[in-house]
Amino acid sequence: MSKHWKIAGINFDHMHMGDLLRQVHEHPTAEICGIYHEDLSADGVKGVIEKFNIPEKRIFDDVDACMRESDPDLVILCPSTAKHAEYVEKVAPYGKHLLVEKPFAANLADADRMAAAVREGQRLIINWPLRWYPSHITAFRLIQEGLIGNVREVYYFDGNRGPLAHGADKVVFDVTAERKAQSWFYSKEQGGGSLLDYLGYGTTLGAWFNGGKVPVEVTSVIGGDPSLEVDEHSITICRYDDGSLSRFETKWGCFTDPWVHQPLPKCGFNIVGADGTIASYDYETAIRVQTRSKPEGELIPVDKLEAPFHAPIPYVLHCLEHDLPIEGPLSSEVARIGQVIVDAAVMSSTEKKTICVQEHF
Repeated sequence: MSKHWKIAGINFDHMHMGDLLRQVHEHPTAEICGIYHEDLSADGVKGVIEKFNIPEKRIFDDVDACMRESDPDLVILCPSTAKHAEYVEKVAPYGKHLLVEKPFAANLADADRMAAAVREGQRLIINWPLRWYPSHITAFRLIQEGLIGNVREVYYFDGNRGPLAHGADKVVFDVTAERKAQSWFYSKEQGGGSLLDYLGYGTTLGAWFNGGKVPVEVTSVIGGDPSLEVDEHSITICRYDDGSLSRFETKWGCFTDPWVHQPLPKCGFNIVGADGTIASYDYETAIRVQTRSKPEGELIPVDKLEAPFHAPIPYVLHCLEHDLPIEGPLSSEVARIGQVIVDAAVMSSTEKKTICVQEHF
């Protein structure tokens, strides 16, 4: 008999809470045992309550009451980036497993606070939705099989029309100056900006692809509307000890959202190995591969993902139930490599100089 899993959703600042709770709602052996947000009238909260018919006794505006009375096995955390460490430290003492929606944290110090708050036997899991795209999973499998040799370079571009242009389940919204002024995504103090929103995707999955390499130097520049206090565009270059370079670019304000129509540049990864290359783009049904035997390239259909290895909630519950390690980008160890690069990029863009990673991290 499979275990029956009780899962609580804590803080709805990030719209991905609705997507993750949908997976809980649809899982055959899981239930939403409680939700918390300090403002229960917020649109994202009301929408989840209505969609999943959550009873009033499972709805809380006090985080401790939610944890005590719902007694979850797993907690999903979706606070604003700047509050990740705060909320992990609030919830971790209850001894429950924690799934934190991306990014890892606002900075490396906060990420290490989060790791330190977790007790032995308790899991800290960082979910990166990009990890679940069949194209990138297929790319990783082919890399592991040695198809392109050792990975030397990773080129990443990703983003969308902006974080206020959509909500949970990719519902489309109008973006107004008033909404920007009210949103944490556009607040520097709360961890806003495209760099903190999207760079961790590229650097964490990049570390997954390249076997966990850490760069020796990081150089980053940011751009966007100068009237905003956060960036809308960033470009980060990493130099590794073998002399190779990788590039990671984030953007709010793409011409289209990639889940509707791929913008140009295409969102996704180009991966260069010693013996070949892979082009793996978000949402596409095939990846393009060059090898020494086929330098002209070929299209390889993406893998068909089978449950429970197709989405974060089924995967995490499978790992917990069978006492298996959380692997790849969802592990705090790989996510920490990504966070080191993000921190170096923030420092570089602020100080307008190249950062020696070993000197600072």
